[in-house]
Amino acid sequence: MNRLFSFSRLRALLIKEFIQMRRDRITFAMMLGVPLMQLILFGFAINSDPKGLPAALVTSSSDHYVRAMVSALELTGYYRFVSVGESAENAEDLIQGGHVSFVVTIPSDFARRVDRGDRPQILIEADATDPSVASGAISTLSTVAAQALLREQGQEIEANDAQKHALEVVVQRRYNPEGITQYNIVPGLLGVILQMTMVMMTSMALTRETERGTMENLLAMPASPFEIMIGKIVPYLVVGGVQVVVVLVAAKLLFDVPFMGSLPLLLAAVLIFVLSLVLLGYTISSVAKSQMQAMQLTFFFFLPSILLSGFMFPFRGMPEWAQWLGELFPLTHFLRVIRAVMLKGADWHIIAFEVSMLGVFILVYAGLALMRFKRTLD
Repeated sequence: MNRLFSFSRLRALLIKEFIQMRRDRITFAMMLGVPLMQLILFGFAINSDPKGLPAALVTSSSDHYVRAMVSALELTGYYRFVSVGESAENAEDLIQGGHVSFVVTIPSDFARRVDRGDRPQILIEADATDPSVASGAISTLSTVAAQALLREQGQEIEANDAQKHALEVVVQRRYNPEGITQYNIVPGLLGVILQMTMVMMTSMALTRETERGTMENLLAMPASPFEIMIGKIVPYLVVGGVQVVVVLVAAKLLFDVPFMGSLPLLLAAVLIFVLSLVLLGYTISSVAKSQMQAMQLTFFFFLPSILLSGFMFPFRGMPEWAQWLGELFPLTHFLRVIRAVMLKGADWHIIAFEVSMLGVFILVYAGLALMRFKRTLD
């Protein structure tokens, strides 16, 4: 008669589980990799108060007053002038395409008005599609700029009235002047939802065939790897199209998100993005040995993609190394496209680079999927 509990049997079961865990390298890597990745991303990359935001300067003068304004804004830590002396048209393209967060315009008669004792003006245009990005930089703007001007004039910086009358800073919050968070989140959700569903469903495309024992029938078909890949991904493109319609209609009817751009242009960009996602999922399915492994690899891709793409946290507020990593995810480029088209009314030449990057992902993922696909069960 067997005892109810035996240390020897328990020891044998534990040894068996550890051996099985060691053989399942993907699961073991997930157990160690996910906590480490979360620690690094949340500890170093995520910043809710972004600093060093890119800015463009529009001015036809380079006198000492202008230099004082630029230096004062940079010393706040919020502004980083990446483009100086731009024309108004070029600066408009930069802010519309998301390359800069601020456009600072200093009029040509700024120095003359300062010397005459008039109250000069400067214009700060802020990309307010993400309200959290512009709030901190704008809150300290007027005081810092006025103090810099008084200092350059050789005056004491003491009286608040003197600061108020020294300079007038006109702030224009563009694209989302009311600071409504849904205008930033809801368009981004389209990309997140598509990524979550498309990658996860297609990542199980081949592993499902293997687990159900139907892979032999698939391999026996007189079809090339490219034909099999197309046959696997086209149905999910249709599913993705339905999701796009649902999210766009909900964005308009439920959240009243404005749509300023071209719908055909947006749909074309969405199609390219969805195609890159299903090819990524297909690549994962060619690597994973089971549906469980496919889900684990998908999750390992989701976490850094959502955190580093600019969906949850300001992209420009992350350190440079995190921004470089973020550029490796299709979601990062798609978020720029959809927010530019929906909220800013951007046309093709504004989003051409981001869409071309999505095309590069399609070529890379398709090549990897075809190389990984095997015509045998070995």
